Amino acid sequence: MGAYILRRLLLVIPTLLGIMIINFALIQFVPGGPIEQILAELEGGGDVFEGISGGGSELVDSGDSDYIGGRGLPADFIADLEREFGFDKPPLERFLNMMWNYMRFDFGESYFRSISVFDLVMEKMPVSITLGLWSTLIAYMISIPLGIKKAVRDGTPFDTWTSGAIIVGYAIPGFLFAILLIVLFAGGSYWRIFPLRGLTSANFEELSLIGQVLDYFWHIALPVLASTISAFATLTLLTKNSFLDEIKKQYVMTARAKGLSENRVLYGHVFRNAMLIVISGFPALFIGVFFGGSLIIETLFSLDGLGRLGFEAAVARDYPVVFGTLFAFSLIGLVVGIITDLTYVLIDPRIDFEARN
Repeated sequence: MGAYILRRLLLVIPTLLGIMIINFALIQFVPGGPIEQILAELEGGGDVFEGISGGGSELVDSGDSDYIGGRGLPADFIADLEREFGFDKPPLERFLNMMWNYMRFDFGESYFRSISVFDLVMEKMPVSITLGLWSTLIAYMISIPLGIKKAVRDGTPFDTWTSGAIIVGYAIPGFLFAILLIVLFAGGSYWRIFPLRGLTSANFEELSLIGQVLDYFWHIALPVLASTISAFATLTLLTKNSFLDEIKKQYVMTARAKGLSENRVLYGHVFRNAMLIVISGFPALFIGVFFGGSLIIETLFSLDGLGRLGFEAAVARDYPVVFGTLFAFSLIGLVVGIITDLTYVLIDPRIDFEARN
């Protein structure tokens, strides 16, 4: 197992390097970099994309095709901006410098926020932890018992109507369900039961410990529910099918023939084998929800998390934030893949990746 883990760790390096190279190369062809963003603001053009699409053509002198001259800004000013952002160097040198810094976990500072990328991510982390952790836990706590019951009662009316409800929940987009929750329970048109902004109230620090816990859950109830609704279907059906496959095997029939109770057979023998694929996928599922924060849900509930951070950084061409978070999250994702394999072995020691290789 040690040799397998070492090989996987060594594969992390070229995989991570490939991810960074591809994204860095693509960025070079995207119009409207950070320099153009600043120039657009200085000229009062609002959005740099207006100039790209022609909407900001009034800012460009028709008699001069040169970008700097068309803007009417001095060349020295543009050169100073390029030096400040590092764009006075060729792309290859910028990429090598960036990767050298990232290898030392130095992600630099945001172009527009005057804060380090690490501090910026940590500032947004509570929202992502809230949505990722609670959405994953709730999905598992509901889907696993429901999937087991559906497997035991396969083909019954209970199995039929729960499957219909799950499919409907899966088909409803998360943002649409979030809007429905806001309209019904957050003062949209009916009841104002839950708050619509932030993770905590303004007087959070003044509350008692129990009051703070209740206030926290009061604020996260709707966004967590909205981000969890579509996760039930896959996990529930995966649990059901996994249990059905195990229930039909010979060792289950042997256990029943020995006179063991149905619960003993189900939870003493079937559960461990059937839950292998479900439980081992927990790390990857949590990381997926955690780092893939829903931009729309965060926006609807006024939550400032990693989803909004990534979107705003991409729009503003805040490259240190874009590449810093890409490097860190890709590295974590690759390591979690290794942890997932270790989870397989922990749950079922019969699995041997060395023998497979």
